[in-house]
Amino acid sequence: MSDRKTVLCVDDSRVVRKAARRILERHGFSVREAENGLLALEACRAEMPRLVLLDWNMPVMDGMQFLGVLRAEFGPDEPLVMLCTTESEFARIVLALQNGANEYIMKPFDDEIVAGKLVQLGLLEEAEP
Repeated sequence: MSDRKTVLCVDDSRVVRKAARRILERHGFSVREAENGLLALEACRAEMPRLVLLDWNMPVMDGMQFLGVLRAEFGPDEPLVMLCTTESEFARIVLALQNGANEYIMKPFDDEIVAGKLVQLGLLEEAEP
């Protein structure tokens, strides 16, 4: 089992990664970053995080491609994957969950949204006010 407080933040936007890192570190998580799915896979192979915060639309390897390879290689249970994207169509959300995502949040996100999902995933006891 991977360390309970590690997150790999995967997004091609440095600004989004920085915002996510700030929120996650505030809640006691150790954060690593990757700017596309291929680099994220390499990071998971090197050291499996407890959670992957995953963008959908990225160059090189997008979020759905990454998720497919991740689940094929490591199975359905680890790591937890929270998709974080601008994709808001219900069919796309269902597709992400069917392909192995555990949770889904929309951009732009804030501390309250991220913390609430971390609680739902069992990674935080309760969201702080």
